[in-house]
Amino acid sequence: MDSVLKQDSISEWKQFWKARSMLVIAIMALSGILLHLLFRYGMGLETFIYDLPLWTVLILGGIPLIYGLLKKVIKLEFGSDLLAGLSIATAVLLGEYLAGAIVVLMLSGGEALESYAIRSASSVLQALAKRMPSVCHRRQDGQLQDVALSEVVVGDILVLFPHDICPVDGVVTEGRGIMDEAFLTGEPFQISKTPGSEVISGAINGEAALTIRATRPATDSRYAKIMQVMRSAEQNRPRMRRLGDTLGAFYTPFAVLIALFAWAISGQSQRFLAVLVVATPCPLLIGIPVAIIGAISLCARRGIIIKNPVVLETIATCRTAIFDKTGTLTYGRPRLTDQIVTSDFDQTEILGLVASLERYSKHPLALAIVAAAEAKNISLQDVAEISEPPGQGMRGTVDGHTVRITSRGALAKAPTAGTDQLPPHAGGLECVVLINERYVALYRFRDEPRIEGVSFIKHLRPRHHIDRIMIVSGDRESEVRYLAEQIGISEIYAQKTPEEKVTIVRAETAKARTLYVGDGINDAPALMSATVGVAIGQNSDITTESAGVVILDSSLEKVDEFMHISARMRRIALQSALGGMALSIVGMGFASVGLLSPVAGALSQEIIDVLAVFNALRTALRPKELTDFSPQNTTSGQKHQ
Repeated sequence: MDSVLKQDSISEWKQFWKARSMLVIAIMALSGILLHLLFRYGMGLETFIYDLPLWTVLILGGIPLIYGLLKKVIKLEFGSDLLAGLSIATAVLLGEYLAGAIVVLMLSGGEALESYAIRSASSVLQALAKRMPSVCHRRQDGQLQDVALSEVVVGDILVLFPHDICPVDGVVTEGRGIMDEAFLTGEPFQISKTPGSEVISGAINGEAALTIRATRPATDSRYAKIMQVMRSAEQNRPRMRRLGDTLGAFYTPFAVLIALFAWAISGQSQRFLAVLVVATPCPLLIGIPVAIIGAISLCARRGIIIKNPVVLETIATCRTAIFDKTGTLTYGRPRLTDQIVTSDFDQTEILGLVASLERYSKHPLALAIVAAAEAKNISLQDVAEISEPPGQGMRGTVDGHTVRITSRGALAKAPTAGTDQLPPHAGGLECVVLINERYVALYRFRDEPRIEGVSFIKHLRPRHHIDRIMIVSGDRESEVRYLAEQIGISEIYAQKTPEEKVTIVRAETAKARTLYVGDGINDAPALMSATVGVAIGQNSDITTESAGVVILDSSLEKVDEFMHISARMRRIALQSALGGMALSIVGMGFASVGLLSPVAGALSQEIIDVLAVFNALRTALRPKELTDFSPQNTTSGQKHQ
């Protein structure tokens, strides 16, 4: 694990210095050009003196740039910047140092802008490692000692204090409480823990202390396995061809052919250089990064954080949308959906008795019951003799009745009157209600779907050209299928581990570009494996680090806004790039017949750059409409409120 983190730190350090060096070269090139003009035209110095700043630029700035381009050529990567490298080399050979320095400025400036757009926070694996505790509380010989996580062995007794992160997989031996496992397993609610319950590493303990026995060492725990699959996903992240490189692949050989033709017809090598300088694809090298930065700025103002600018260029090409369930298509909170009451009792009366007792409980389903009672304006009554015996549920006296809320499993161990009327299990969470030790009701709960879910899913195909939509979840199949039916998705994968999610996403990405939307740690490897990963909310640093996009407001409407902003950015970037290339082709025509010198060609290219940049800046302006579906028109979400 340490070696992985060290490799990531080195990689991040290299990226930082690359970005910094491009900025330094750009500043040096601009300074060298200004000094050259001052020495030549302002002070009238000799040729050797006024060319010295340009030589400095070409040596200190041009050589590193050309070296980097040569490495790309060796790898058979022919992007939009290759033409700029040819221009620099040709300018040096022909003694056109000013033209070469201007190209160095354009190339380094474009890469500096690109680096600014791409800069990101700490690595995913570092965030994963920081989340885990470095020490844990081991009980040995009646004493509690803090020991390093690496020292824990199978069978050790560990104590989890309130809000601790569980360090290893284990089994509860003492205490009762709840743990939040949603980010790891995809299960939607906090899970009750009693002696004998399994706990998994990375889960967050609730407000009660728990004692556990370690069943696996830290290196073999569930959390460690997620780190392993995360590393694999990072190494196999889809590599997308940038928009500028795609256009440059066609434009570069075309420009070189025009330059060679002009040289062959005229016999003048200066025309070859003039054509190359005019053809330098700065609308690609500068215009597209400026459009990306503008879109990133607009997204940030809308609560959408772009971690990887490549997603702005590629989201419009995604044809498969994959969604996690809990916290993504749902709110991640239980809702009372069914109250199956025996014929001898009134549904409202039973709900009032149960809610009166449950308001004193910390169980994840208690809030749902109380909320259902409040929605019906049921008055809650005083409760006496409240108790919660281990494994038997909660009991108390309400309005002279003994009320007990328990589970189907606990009831099976100690049958009571009326259990023959208990309906069969239908999936999802449930609780059994006993009044005066007689079965009277079964309550069923479901995760609450987002109100905008139906209309959002329905509009993906016609508006965003999404051909396939599916749910890939770690939750139970009954829960996933129930939600899929509610919001109109037919293809589902349930009870999937992070490793299985990655396998599914990779298989789908091999068929078509994919969009993956999720919110938990168990989604992080899949987010990295998809063409575009979108993290909903800020529930996990791990998820937000692994995604290309982070939606801070936890809203599907914001996902739609991102898709529209990126589509608009792509249109404007293409306008700047293709418009600039068209003007460059006109300039190439003038240069090929001798009407533009290399320096004049470089200056003409700068004018074209200004026009391309001004057009690209429009991406930072908010259009009238940022979304094209109406969440308030959905009926499914409202129906279940």
